[in-house]
Amino acid sequence: MKRMTYIDKLSDSDWEEIAGSLSEENENQSELLKRFRSEDRYNTEKYWKELKKMNDNSEINVDQAWNKVWSRIRETETITTEKPDNLKFLRNRFLQIAAIGLIILGLGAAMTYLLSPDSFSRKITASTGSDEKNLRVTLPDGSDVFLNRNTILSYRAGFGKTGRNVALSGEAFFEIEPDGDNPFTVDAGKARVKVTGTSFNVITNNNDSAVEVFVETGQVILSDNAGTKNLLLDAGYIGTIDKGVSGKALNNNPNYRAWNTGVLKYDGQTLNVVFHDLKRTYNMEIIVDDQGILDQPWVTTIDNLSQDTIIRLICASFNLSYTKDGDVYRLAGK
Repeated sequence: MKRMTYIDKLSDSDWEEIAGSLSEENENQSELLKRFRSEDRYNTEKYWKELKKMNDNSEINVDQAWNKVWSRIRETETITTEKPDNLKFLRNRFLQIAAIGLIILGLGAAMTYLLSPDSFSRKITASTGSDEKNLRVTLPDGSDVFLNRNTILSYRAGFGKTGRNVALSGEAFFEIEPDGDNPFTVDAGKARVKVTGTSFNVITNNNDSAVEVFVETGQVILSDNAGTKNLLLDAGYIGTIDKGVSGKALNNNPNYRAWNTGVLKYDGQTLNVVFHDLKRTYNMEIIVDDQGILDQPWVTTIDNLSQDTIIRLICASFNLSYTKDGDVYRLAGK
């Protein structure tokens, strides 16, 4: 309930007393006038004095003078009425209507912006630096994209309404919500990836400067930008395209997605392979004093361990020691 102010409670006789005080008919400032001045929202005293200057030699008529003052108040609030009580009601109604009008105008402006072509074409971008990975981006359709290091993903604000299209530079793993009527496409620079609902990994520039796609579930179509090469990739396959040259093969690397899962499994692979995977997965740079170390086979599982824990595990397994210089680990025999 709205709190009534002191002024709202004034009676007709109170108003007459205040008007008499303002007109200087009563030289003493009553307590009523002091309280009125402290809560006066309408600058009534200012208007009264203006009227008095215009009619200084006339006999004060309280009712007539008060009507003039109240008329000025009505002009200020742009409301026409005859009685203060009615004025208060109409003023509140006016403010309510004005507030509703502003809300409608605001919603209209927002809808105009959201439905405008410029709004739909506005680009939204997510990116990672050299020391961060697995940044999860949830698209408006519910699809999830996990970004590897040094990766940029962008899409338009109208995603889902004007197609499901994204652009990628770097590496990312996609988990796409199925929608047969609205295919999902990835602009990978030199190639395009098209799916309806599946999970897959995209590298826009692999070690051979090619676009590389690994399909984990479902099917993916990998095409060059000219549309002359189209590869249909089933789950478990890797496809590559570079300057019109394309190819596909069954993936035989169990650690292909280790950068995303953090899990590396080895069953006799050499440390040369392990160190390559550690660079890709944990951003570890490992060098050796003796090249023979690289030929040592290893059987182990690394599951989301810290860099220092991993290097100590290697040293304990092969009787090695290490030194660390910045982000580089150097291994040597004991």
